[in-house]
Amino acid sequence: MSKIGIRIKLNISKIEKARLFKGSKGLYLDMTSFIDLDEKGQYGDNGFCTQDVSKEEREQGVKGPILGNVEVFYKSDQSQQQQQAPQQQAAPQGQPQAQGFDDFSDDIGF
Repeated sequence: MSKIGIRIKLNISKIEKARLFKGSKGLYLDMTSFIDLDEKGQYGDNGFCTQDVSKEEREQGVKGPILGNVEVFYKSDQSQQQQQAPQQQAAPQGQPQAQGFDDFSDDIGF
């Protein structure tokens, strides 16, 4: 069985809040990712993520906003296993490396 590991970097300010929906365990966002395992883009990414739109909107040509990039950092298959170490990215000066969703909720109106 083949497996891949992906790292996703989202710009949450591009999320269309009207498309978020409440579920039994929280607030949800439907996304779709397009991944090219054979080539990397100019920024080292393998694809991108978009926010989903309804079937009717898709049929009318409406596209969801591009929310961010996808990087494949791990690939395996039955005949060979390859693992690349995830690259640590430095946080911009003056900002902590990791923040929870609640830390950004005021910025996006939640």
